[in-house]
Amino acid sequence: MIPTREQMNAALTERHGKFLQEKFESASVAVCGLGGLGSNVALALARAGVGHLHLIDFDRVDISNLNRQQYFPDQLGSFKTEALSETLRRVAPYITLTAETVKLTEENIPSLLSPYDIICEAFDKADQKAMLVNCVLEKLPQKYLVSASGMAGLGSSNSIVTRRISKRFWLCGDGKSDVADGLGLISARVAICAAHEANMILRIISGEYEA
Repeated sequence: MIPTREQMNAALTERHGKFLQEKFESASVAVCGLGGLGSNVALALARAGVGHLHLIDFDRVDISNLNRQQYFPDQLGSFKTEALSETLRRVAPYITLTAETVKLTEENIPSLLSPYDIICEAFDKADQKAMLVNCVLEKLPQKYLVSASGMAGLGSSNSIVTRRISKRFWLCGDGKSDVADGLGLISARVAICAAHEANMILRIISGEYEA
């Protein structure tokens, strides 16, 4: 039996406290890219009780995604926006989800992301990361932006950190490891970086801005 909304809220409030849980429930976050970073970030935010997530990706679930992304074999071929929405609704049945199956570009970023106070950059490729970060900083400077760079391989967990780059911009990762260096993306280390992003987002929602 699925708990009622009231039961779910009561359980989260007991865990987080009324003041903090009300902040989480009223928050809205845009998650840009639903791969190893974004799917894990979205899941963590949904479990925390964040009220509204905007999920953006243009890709479909591929077998190569299953080693580190929050998808299942029976979702292969589905759009990531649809597959992840299905999973998040199982975790948080009363969450508000907006899903856009679209590729973000410099032209559509302002209109798609302007309704959201917090933007999570979770792309895989460096050029896409740079495009989104530069576009948000230039065209949506009033938004809070949490990004990631450097989570490849099996390096030390402790080398992944969160840094505050400017008043409204945070960067998570080790800042140097890259899939081109050899080993590629491993589930645990990607999840560590995703947890850094999710935790920073929750801190911003709560009113804590230091990394």
